[in-house]
Amino acid sequence: MATISLDKLTKIYPNGKPAVSDLDLEVAEGELMVLVGPSGSGKTTALRMVAGLEEITSGTVSMDGRVVNDLTPKDRNVAMVFQNYALYPHKTVAENIGFSLNLRGIPKAEIRDKVEAAAQLLGLTEYLKRRPGQLSGGQRQRVAMGRAIVRDPAVFLMDEPLSNLDAKMRVQMRAEISHIQRRVGVATLYVTHDQTEAMTLGDRVCVLHMGTLQQCGTPQHLYDHPDNLFVAGFIGSPAMNLYEATISPSGSEVRVGPELLSLPARLLATRPALAAYRDRRLILGIRPESLSDAALLPAPPDGTLSADVELTEALGNEIQLHFTIEAPRAPSHEPEAAIEATELSAGASIKAGTSRAEGVARVSPHSTLRAGSHATLAVDTEALHFFDSDTEQAIWA
Repeated sequence: MATISLDKLTKIYPNGKPAVSDLDLEVAEGELMVLVGPSGSGKTTALRMVAGLEEITSGTVSMDGRVVNDLTPKDRNVAMVFQNYALYPHKTVAENIGFSLNLRGIPKAEIRDKVEAAAQLLGLTEYLKRRPGQLSGGQRQRVAMGRAIVRDPAVFLMDEPLSNLDAKMRVQMRAEISHIQRRVGVATLYVTHDQTEAMTLGDRVCVLHMGTLQQCGTPQHLYDHPDNLFVAGFIGSPAMNLYEATISPSGSEVRVGPELLSLPARLLATRPALAAYRDRRLILGIRPESLSDAALLPAPPDGTLSADVELTEALGNEIQLHFTIEAPRAPSHEPEAAIEATELSAGASIKAGTSRAEGVARVSPHSTLRAGSHATLAVDTEALHFFDSDTEQAIWA
């Protein structure tokens, strides 16, 4: 078993563009650490430097306390699982799983035992004589994992291993990868652009943006306590609603467009730094689940937003309500495609700083609100998030 330690790991391309900048990371023995971020954030480059497939500009990669910068990939005792399974189509499942052992000259009886043990762990025993073309996508991915497991690696590295699977199979394979990794107990660095995948798989999740580590922590901590605007907008599906807002001179209210939301004493007690923002502009964050249909509440809510419903998506257990409100939208760090999809689904093309902004609420399936209707949305004011407009850092203590 081993640990992974990255110290000031940096990659700068010949054209001077930084891909990864001063990345510090510690992956404990048996831990599943997920690197997540949009395309171009540097997560795969970081993984390839750990594997020895990418030259390091500066910094160190250590495994179990030993610097491995100058070791070849085969001497690092790592096993990689890629998004393309890289299986030999003419070989059987058993031959694919045991291929690396054959190359190392391991005795055939030992190879057979290791292959059978891996197949049993992965539920592939009955498929050992089949070829990859006779398997489903999920089964082929398990074969690729089996090929990694039989090597008894010190470290697992996984690069978008589920991206080629359909939605249902991805959910199934997430659970299987988590189960297998815990049984094997090997330090694992897992790369994905899918934040849902990151949140459901990782013991800890590290968010990268433009080659820089934004925040690292447990999935729940990232969700409840994002350090900055990027993490707040990236973690969560649907994403956090972000609006330009102003704290009142008294410090007891926040203005969002024409609406005033009272700030509970308990929230103010846990956010003493908000006192410095009286009569100042900041960015307000509201999670979709912190908004509800006020018409369904038994008592008048403490705070509400007046909204126009643009689209409703009935999901059975909830309705995702796409709406617009009279307020400037905060600058967004979402990938352009995600922004366009949100704007199209809301039936609007709203840019930061304009008078109306879109949002998403997760409301009760019993809500009768529909596209084209006016809504009064109740706000859970104890669950509000606040960010500095200039630094984009979260305002906490």
